Amino acid sequence: MQTINSLSEFHRLLSITPPLHPLVSVVLVSEIHAVNSNLWRHFSTDFYTISLKNNIQSNVKYGQQYYDFDKGTMTFTAPKQVQSVEVDKTNAFNETIGTGYVLIFHSDFLKKHLLQSTIKNYGFFSYSLSEALHLSQQEEQNVVDIFQKIEKECQHIDKHTQDIILSQINLLLTYSNRFYERQFITRKAVNNDLLSKMEQLLKDYFDNAETLKSGLPTVEYLANQLNFSTNYLSDMLRLLTGQNAQQHIHEKLLEKAKEKLLTTNLSVSEIAYELGFERSQSFNRLFKKKTEMSPLKYRQSFN
Repeated sequence: MQTINSLSEFHRLLSITPPLHPLVSVVLVSEIHAVNSNLWRHFSTDFYTISLKNNIQSNVKYGQQYYDFDKGTMTFTAPKQVQSVEVDKTNAFNETIGTGYVLIFHSDFLKKHLLQSTIKNYGFFSYSLSEALHLSQQEEQNVVDIFQKIEKECQHIDKHTQDIILSQINLLLTYSNRFYERQFITRKAVNNDLLSKMEQLLKDYFDNAETLKSGLPTVEYLANQLNFSTNYLSDMLRLLTGQNAQQHIHEKLLEKAKEKLLTTNLSVSEIAYELGFERSQSFNRLFKKKTEMSPLKYRQSFN
């Protein structure tokens, strides 16, 4: 796997002019003519990328899923993420592969700035490519304006450059957060269907003694079953329901625990084991944290 360490190396591999700033760059997608297609089969970088792309003629692969960028979309990647691009053989990256912008900034560019810590709060850097952000015409114009401002700022470097560019990146991330929330809401019908599927998944899991032998269900399990990334699933659920995926798991767990406490004569330890806990103490702590009473006291309150 190829690891791309610097922006200069990245520009060279894309056959474009060297960056004006060593740690941040805005690349026009229309100028990319990368001829070494084998290089892009598996690669990672030491920098963040935020892309706005239109009419892309290559299939980008994330895990086992493909996403065809035939319309304007935004994608986000963080340092060290493994990526793969499978080039259209009729194009082979010898021709222009589409239009749009790619903002690249090295993690070192964030040092000693508040964004260095807050950027980790944006879950969309871990979304899969099939969960790309689709923009309206007005939203896309807002994003393009920011890319162009950063591009102009890179043309002259002084003591103010870093603060000005990082303020624009921060604005871009805030807009992206807003647009993703809009996307979650506008896809509410689809997402409500997803919510029903997740509830059924949890019900089936807790009703099946064999699956519970593997332990409690995880966010990764739900995300894999529903074909979503873990961050996308949690962020979408948080906006739609006020609870993330882990909280939904705990809610279904408590519902099943209360049922067993009130309808069976099983001991608290036996119930904990049946629900997938390795130790009853862990079950007791979680139950008390969520209900403000122990499992035994909850059972006694109904007798």
